[in-house]
Amino acid sequence: MLRGPLPPQKRLPVAHVDLLVDHAGHGQPLDEKTPLMTDIPRLRAGGMGAQFWSVWIPPTVTGPAAVQMTLEEIDIVRTMVARYPDVFAMAYTADDIDRIHREGRIASLIGIEGGHQINNSMAVLRQMYVLGARYMTLTHTRNIDWADSATDAPVHHGLTPFGKAIVHEMNRLGMLVDLSHVSPDTMRQAIAVSAAPVMFSHSSARALVDHPRNVPDDMLQLVAKNHGVVMVNFYPGFDSVATAHWDADRAAEQARYNAPPGGLYIGQPERAKNLFKVF
Repeated sequence: MLRGPLPPQKRLPVAHVDLLVDHAGHGQPLDEKTPLMTDIPRLRAGGMGAQFWSVWIPPTVTGPAAVQMTLEEIDIVRTMVARYPDVFAMAYTADDIDRIHREGRIASLIGIEGGHQINNSMAVLRQMYVLGARYMTLTHTRNIDWADSATDAPVHHGLTPFGKAIVHEMNRLGMLVDLSHVSPDTMRQAIAVSAAPVMFSHSSARALVDHPRNVPDDMLQLVAKNHGVVMVNFYPGFDSVATAHWDADRAAEQARYNAPPGGLYIGQPERAKNLFKVF
């Protein structure tokens, strides 16, 4: 997955990003600090046949702004694919993936990373499909108006009636229902109402590491009956108990120094920043 976006003042024009360069830990960044997560040398070295370009936007962006930002992300994907036609080709069906792979190119698909990106609109969902989106994660890190997230306090205890209607419409369109990031109740209800196999685009097993982003065993059993798939997430915080605890301790310390109103170094960002160099 390729993720974005950066704040506008930190973004380089897409024309300045060279995917022919190996960006692993160095090279041309998207901003002054962050190297690219993917590039053509690494995709080729890994034998990649197809990938989803994730048109992720922050869950704090909602309403019409979320729709616009998602469209801008889709435009970036299509621009990148068009720039390297000997390497990438847009794919919209399973047959497209097979054909593109036989041609020696990498099939490029688009995935939406949170239901907040459609602004509670069936029409927007349908138009995202027209533009190439072939999966949507029902939530990201926060609850939305029609579904609960795994990393937020339960409000709906799963899906609302509108949320179930969204799943039905995704089934009708042929868009994969992605259950990474959603709460167990949302997982259970989405699998129950879905007329097609679901997927977890980036989750791991909760029986191995007890993190809310991972999938409980009873849900894995339901996915098997649904003929769905779970694609493993290699993020260390989800796959290592020790790292998960370290992340939690770090977040607690950051809140201690930076969180209003009682942070010890509120208004002193450089002083707070220096404390975290050890992290």
